[in-house]
Formats: sequence, structure tokens, C-alpha cells
Amino acid sequence: MERQMYHYATVSKALEELKQKGFTTDFNLDEQRIIDHQDEFEIVHIYRYEGESDPGDEATVYGIKSQSGEKGVFVAGDLSLGDVSATQVLHELSIKGREN
Repeated sequence: MERQMYHYATVSKALEELKQKGFTTDFNLDEQRIIDHQDEFEIVHIYRYEGESDPGDEATVYGIKSQSGEKGVFVAGDLSLGDVSATQVLHELSIKGREN
């Protein structure tokens, strides 16, 4: 499946659109699952939002699909990648997806 990048005016608009496409699970509530089972997930959609005046307003919305067919979203703040986090895992998966 080819991953698609969308551009919306706001993060909430991206979430609304993804929900209409069936991405209903909030993976932010189950972040550890992404960390522990990263090979079970595929990034289908990516939306990056950059604040106009404050870099701290940056966010990335991921539309994620599990191997079992579950679809959901994960919203990451800026990509400060310190310890292992779902944000770091998804960032690595998006890079891996570009290589394939």
C-alpha cells in the first residue's frame, strides 16, 4: 500500500478526515503497543503541521494500520527524539517506508 501525505489547515481537520476514512483508534492512548510491536504497524498516511510562528507548534499526525486491520491515529508533537518512544518508532517506520 502506498503511503500518502496530506496537507490540512489544522491538526484537528486532519484527524476529522482520517476518522471519516475509518482511522478511529487513538494510538496515543496505547503508545506502548507501538513501541513493543512496531513490526505489526504500517504508516498509511502522514500529515505534518508546522506552526507559522513557533516551532513548538509543530505536529505530525500518523494514520496507522495494524496487521490485523485496525486503523487509527497517532499525534506526535515536535520530533525531539530522546528515549525510545512511539514518536521515535513511527519516525523510523516512515523512513523505512521511504526506502522500500
